[in-house]
Amino acid sequence: MAEASTQTAIRTEECINDILGTIDREREKEIVSRRFGLFDRKETLEQIGELLGITRERVRQLEKSVVNRLKASAEQGIIPSIPAVQAEFLTHLHDLGEIARVTELTNRVSTDHSKLEQARVAFLASLCPDLVVINEDDNYYHAVSVKATRDEATVKADVAKLIDTVKKIGEPAAIKDIAAKAGFGSTADQLKQTESLASVSKQLAMLNSRWGLVKWPMVNPKNIRDKIFVILKEHGKHMHFNEIAEAIKNSDFKRKDVTTQAIHNELIKDKRFVLIGRGIYALKEWGYEKGTVSDIITEVLKKEGGPLHRDEIVKRVLESRYVKETTILLNLQGKSQFKRVAKATYSLAE
Repeated sequence: MAEASTQTAIRTEECINDILGTIDREREKEIVSRRFGLFDRKETLEQIGELLGITRERVRQLEKSVVNRLKASAEQGIIPSIPAVQAEFLTHLHDLGEIARVTELTNRVSTDHSKLEQARVAFLASLCPDLVVINEDDNYYHAVSVKATRDEATVKADVAKLIDTVKKIGEPAAIKDIAAKAGFGSTADQLKQTESLASVSKQLAMLNSRWGLVKWPMVNPKNIRDKIFVILKEHGKHMHFNEIAEAIKNSDFKRKDVTTQAIHNELIKDKRFVLIGRGIYALKEWGYEKGTVSDIITEVLKKEGGPLHRDEIVKRVLESRYVKETTILLNLQGKSQFKRVAKATYSLAE
């Protein structure tokens, strides 16, 4: 595989030079090279116009004219290297679900994963008659699709349908559930295509094999607090802060180099987390409330509206606090807000 990738990288660069060699005017070569970033960073219409001494509108016109001629030549088979490049791109795209980000396609066809190589791959794909390039904007990543499967309009319509389906589900879900509700099918190929479609949208994100809106912390945690929330949510029950730290280190998060102390500090600050034992935290949404053990005893007695046997008090406190029974009894016997009214029976003091 490595050898094939190396050969592809060389052929890609050679193909770029072959294509530019078909352009007669040097100024037009400059425009295409600089606009697509084929040998250096991409440049704007204004930057190229200043360099060549022409207006940005003239640069735009020349770029459009040259690219259209190149696409026509590619369709007519006048550019010999395009069919081979297209065949290789199609092979990888079929394996990737008929559509892929330019970054992912570049990783498949080349050992060089640089921005420069990505620009070359995107440029070549734009000239391939059987492929369509989705340009990057606020909603989409730079991507390449198999035209026979989905053209640009279909890609965007299907992505919009996926986003709408995820919104209706209302929480992160497996791709098979999203595909089923969106009506995209359930075969292995259909699920792969659905996931590939989701991956080109900037409004969707995936974590732990579940997809959701990018603004949801459960699929796109942006800070330590969000990561703690995801860990507790996935675990489904209370955890010690040391356990949380270890879970983050072993997670699939992009950045997980955080200290235990930093995690403990965030647990204390965020209202989503409740301390329910010594160093042990749970999610507030599970029904826990902040407060000391004596606060919980007070709440239990208030809800009861009268005296309770100490065993019942202990039982109810343990439903919301992960502490030793002796800790509860010491608070019950040692705090002035509680009074014993009968044998092993307590109420709130006046």
